[in-house]
Amino acid sequence: MLHDAAGKPAVGTPAAGKPPVGTARRTGARRSASGAAGPAGDSAGGSGSAGHSFSRAHGKAVLETADIGRALTRIAHEIIERTKGAGDVVLLGIQTRGVPLAHRLAERIAEVEGRPVPSGSLDITMYRDDLRLRPARALGRTEVPAEGIEGRTVVLVDDVLYSGRTVRAALDALNDIGRPRSVQLAILVDRGHRELPVRADYVGKNLPTSQHEIVRVLLAETDGEDVVILGHPRLQAPGGGQRR
Repeated sequence: MLHDAAGKPAVGTPAAGKPPVGTARRTGARRSASGAAGPAGDSAGGSGSAGHSFSRAHGKAVLETADIGRALTRIAHEIIERTKGAGDVVLLGIQTRGVPLAHRLAERIAEVEGRPVPSGSLDITMYRDDLRLRPARALGRTEVPAEGIEGRTVVLVDDVLYSGRTVRAALDALNDIGRPRSVQLAILVDRGHRELPVRADYVGKNLPTSQHEIVRVLLAETDGEDVVILGHPRLQAPGGGQRR
């Protein structure tokens, strides 16, 4: 479970003017949100942004295809064990690369348990705390499985955990959709340097980094290959995006 500093579930209240996510099961990506980058945002060390080139030439591969596969298989088994069979589990991937990771985990759990596991996607754009500081961006898509999340165990899935601000925004977005029984967090790479009291329940790899280093997760579904790259800012591709 994720908790705030007082020990209560870290689910916040959406800021004024944010669209109610719970009014539809799917939200499109044709609108845009205004904002710009700053220290309060999620912008220093996650997966590369769509449309920007980032490859092995920009750093060192710390996880290869087989490593990522083994990490996801282990996380899937840990979810099954902790939730006693994953019977009430819903996996929601945080846009963008959390989505294919959530689907992969759902497939692995289904293979073990012999029944489908609902999975979907969660867009956090309008819940970020740096909207006023970052350039305008297109909204992603939120897709909630037909089973919904009321009274269920929701496992949020993302590629990199850094400051914790993406997770905080995801909890706020989730609060607008419904009231799950509990919320857990599965992360492929935890690179440390938290700014908020957030801790993952399931971690593929703990990767010690400096704040000057960049962690890029590339996935076959979005980038054509599976690899996690640790690089330095001076080696990153021009215009390459970062996440926190």
